[in-house]
Amino acid sequence: MTPSTSTGKGKDLGIDLSQFSEVFFEEANEHLASMESLLLAVGERPPTDEDLNAIFRAAHSIKGGAAMFGFQDVTELTHDLESVLDDVRKHELDLTAEMVEAFLLARDLTAKQLTQHRGGAGGAAEDGEAHALRARMRAFKELGHKRGAAPASAAPGGQAGAAGPAPAAVAAASAPAAAAADSGPAAVAAASAPAASSQVQASYGRVADYVVDGKAGATEADLRALGEYVAGIGPKPAAAQRGDYGLFEEAAPAADAAGRDAAAAASGPAPAAAPGAGSPAAGAAAAGSAAARQTGAAAAESSSIRVAVEKVDQLINMVGELVITQAMLQQRATDLDPVAFRGFATAMSDLERNTRSLQQAVMSIRMLPMATVFNRFPRMVRDLAARLGKKVELKMVGEGTELDKGLIEKIVDPLTHLVRNSLDHGVETPERRLAAGKPATGVLTLSAYQQGGAIVIEVQDDGAGLNRDLILAKAKERGIAVSDAMPDQDVWALIFEAGFSTASVVTDVSGRGVGMDVVKRNISALNGTVEISSQAGRGTRMTVRLPLTLAIMDGMSIAVGDETYIIPLAGIVESLQVNSASIRQISNAGRVIQVRSEYLPVVSLREVFNIRSEARDGSDLMMVIVESEGSKIALVVDELLGQNQVVVKSIEANYRKVQGVSAATIMGDGRVAFIVDIPGMIRMTRH
Repeated sequence: MTPSTSTGKGKDLGIDLSQFSEVFFEEANEHLASMESLLLAVGERPPTDEDLNAIFRAAHSIKGGAAMFGFQDVTELTHDLESVLDDVRKHELDLTAEMVEAFLLARDLTAKQLTQHRGGAGGAAEDGEAHALRARMRAFKELGHKRGAAPASAAPGGQAGAAGPAPAAVAAASAPAAAAADSGPAAVAAASAPAASSQVQASYGRVADYVVDGKAGATEADLRALGEYVAGIGPKPAAAQRGDYGLFEEAAPAADAAGRDAAAAASGPAPAAAPGAGSPAAGAAAAGSAAARQTGAAAAESSSIRVAVEKVDQLINMVGELVITQAMLQQRATDLDPVAFRGFATAMSDLERNTRSLQQAVMSIRMLPMATVFNRFPRMVRDLAARLGKKVELKMVGEGTELDKGLIEKIVDPLTHLVRNSLDHGVETPERRLAAGKPATGVLTLSAYQQGGAIVIEVQDDGAGLNRDLILAKAKERGIAVSDAMPDQDVWALIFEAGFSTASVVTDVSGRGVGMDVVKRNISALNGTVEISSQAGRGTRMTVRLPLTLAIMDGMSIAVGDETYIIPLAGIVESLQVNSASIRQISNAGRVIQVRSEYLPVVSLREVFNIRSEARDGSDLMMVIVESEGSKIALVVDELLGQNQVVVKSIEANYRKVQGVSAATIMGDGRVAFIVDIPGMIRMTRH
């Protein structure tokens, strides 16, 4: 959907800004996420000057981009937010819990406004809500002024309370001290090195007039001249005294500090040893500073690029086809004489190695850190704990663990349900925790780590744990077949039944039995599993296991009759050869085999897939022990063909759902092979 930029400033200048709007929205969302995490950290520790500067810069950057695109509502709200933040970071206004709450509300409302402009599913932000919040921001600012704080930006010729350093301070920070005596924009531009031409100064004046006051006169040539000037020298013209609406990015914290120091020096007696405008030392310092800024900017700009997800998906699909082609060539190479075609065999070995390296490199492009998921929970835990009257400390471990972007997007909803469940049903109220001899503040831990070819995500609390008797009683009320002798693992699995809930009262948080069944269904759809372990009075841990990616997987090729199947390598425990006489029939309930100290259900893939070819002669059987959802079964196969990587293709999207099959792949000989659905096989044995 095309973003709503038709009313933007650039459109009035004859420039189509829609091609840049998506970048602005993505960067704005990153700034909002950074702002939220920093504000939430304020409740845990006093903010540092760098934290306050970072929050201010986030609001300032959003305001600047919104002004360029003509998003007036976003510009006005972030301008008032920025003004209060400016007083806070200058220590003219004490940061209070009420302010933090208002800043978070402003962050939410800004996100809502941006969603509206982006043309997404979000609803339009209420004008009344925005006006009330802006009035609240102005009230904070007035409170600081009534207490007698004099704004540092009230320099001669400047406006008190304007966001950002005064022009005199900017001039003093970017030019010799002698040039800071005049605080006008022309003097600032003249003091820059190299100096801005009169044409650039005139262009800046017209563009600033247009962006801030809506005055006509700015043209595309003005924007181009200004852009070339900024890109060419690094230092930017100072903001107009009437108030900068974010035309230029805020200076770095070090530059801010330098500006404040320079402003203080300019307001008092000048030091006798201050270097003049033509001082070689001052010129060298200015040149070094400019070079450092340009080098840093170039390094930051070259460290990453933004690429559309569609392009990455296309690249991954092409690599998948390359893997299939390489497997086909490898299959054909086995028919050749290895002595006569020794060079060809070596080339095929190099091709296989390089293809695997290329595949791993391409797949890593789609890998994102779990921090992109975890970072949305501190705010949710804070707000929900307050509504429930509980004190909860959130700990996050393993945020750097990477997962495929497609899985990242789909795991958010299940994890949200798990976290809400732990907060509502797991962690007790402060009174109950104190009565049980626990600290009043509960601990909720989110952790992620890689285990083999899978990623493990855990949601753990130190609450009361699951109540076995209550779960069994609720199950009996619903008519679910249960027994008091059921193992704990099967009892805990009951909470994943649709409509099942142990809550005595229906609230806006829980009680309707909707959520945990969705968790199980969504995770199973991702070829993952979820397990529960709980101990009364000690807490509950919910463990989610997911494949690292859905595109390419490691598997074991097995033969059943004339057909070839793939068993995901992550689900294989072991393989062994057994005598058919060791298999025991249990009435009409199926067959089992004892493997060391445990009995495992036996599933014949010949019977599941109705393969009618003659079975292999002999009394020995080949079995593959697989595990999922905390349960193991033994699959009877004819032969193990070997381990290989396969490209996963959806069979449901191209054909229909097939029992016992999760997906398909194309083998080296061009034939289609089914990928065995291990969780589905285990569910078949239970029924």
